[in-house]
Amino acid sequence: MSGVLNTGPQVERAIAWVASQGGRRLNLRYLGVDKNDFWLQMRIGVLNLRRLLALGLTHHAGSWTMA
Repeated sequence: MSGVLNTGPQVERAIAWVASQGGRRLNLRYLGVDKNDFWLQMRIGVLNLRRLLALGLTHHAGSWTMA
């Protein structure tokens, strides 16, 4: 049970970071679960790609490499 208590705040912090932009909480843009789920998945993918690019991910000759 203690493992759940230790990881809870970390998960909540990660979700809060994804659901905010410039310190402001983002409102859901669509009606319905499916459209909002798609938007969230795309946002997470974009944030992950942006982070990988900042860490040195490059694209050369049709393949991705870490610099």
